[in-house]
Amino acid sequence: MSARHQEILKDNLFTGKIGAEYEFLRLMCPNHTVLAKRVGETVAEWKPGVALKGVEVGCGTGISTLALLAARDDLSLVAIDSAAKMIDQARASLADYVTAGRVDFRESDALDALKALPTASVDVVASNYAIHNFTQDYRAQALAEIHRVLVRGGLFVNGDRYAIDDRATHLADTQAMVRQWFRLFRELDRLDLLEDWIVHLYSDESPEHIMYYQPSLTQLAAIGFAPVTVDFREGVDTLLKAVKT
Repeated sequence: MSARHQEILKDNLFTGKIGAEYEFLRLMCPNHTVLAKRVGETVAEWKPGVALKGVEVGCGTGISTLALLAARDDLSLVAIDSAAKMIDQARASLADYVTAGRVDFRESDALDALKALPTASVDVVASNYAIHNFTQDYRAQALAEIHRVLVRGGLFVNGDRYAIDDRATHLADTQAMVRQWFRLFRELDRLDLLEDWIVHLYSDESPEHIMYYQPSLTQLAAIGFAPVTVDFREGVDTLLKAVKT
């Protein structure tokens, strides 16, 4: 394990209660499941009839991994996550796909795993609600590596939280979301878990992490993706598709 990986894990709440009980996110953010399904559908429609090699960045408990694998039988996947508790859940729930050799789950720092892949060796890189967790500098490096490992014409598809560029509108959206979280966790009598999610939200919203919408599209274009298109956007929840030129 690299020194950077160890440092990241020290402050990674997904290695604790959030990771152990990640299924709560389905209730907190219904669009998480919606976008997982759309990520799978996007890959299903990509180059039909051609066997694809894919990488999933931040597979978590396997929600979007399942969507990807179920979407097409000719996709083989390397699924990466740094949180052991989440990887263990994914391996258990998708054991049949593991046995069939369709997916290889790897506990790893995302950037380390991407850097270990050969240039132009992957047809698809997919992610769902993971890349917004990266710091700005780390994210820039990860996106550059995603571009490097993709074949020419390869696909990057990301379902994620892209902050609203207008700061006042984004703040109002975040406040409404937090109020909904409080109502939900009071009903479930799980304010202990809400505490960790609120702490994590402060990280997401910090200047070092927040991933604004239009600057993100510009960043992908500058790296060398074209076209960059958005197939779904509701509040901050967004499905983005980018092709390596």
